Amino acid sequence: MSTVTEGQRSKRRTQIGFVSSRSGDKSVKVTVAYKTPHPLYHKVVNRQTVLHVHDEKNETKVGDKVEVMETRPLSRLKRWRVVSVIQKGVTTDAVAISEKDVAELVPTKVTKA
Repeated sequence: MSTVTEGQRSKRRTQIGFVSSRSGDKSVKVTVAYKTPHPLYHKVVNRQTVLHVHDEKNETKVGDKVEVMETRPLSRLKRWRVVSVIQKGVTTDAVAISEKDVAELVPTKVTKA
């Protein structure tokens, strides 16, 4: 039986992407964007890969830039885990707004009598 040293574990694949969805408890979807040339027309095409990621501490939110590392299968789809949050996403808290507030903010057309 071989022992795994710390140097061998650090060779796992890492990727940087943005959290696009919070799927459930301790689970997020991370979108990794990349560019690749089209095989026939040689134009650069934008592509993206969606990774199902394990977030042990529930520390990420939608829009965060995170670094993820490949790991053993944790569930049917999850093969990655969050290593660190690189940059927090800009989020605005949703606040209910009434029709009266909208009427005050939006200019309306006034007819002359």
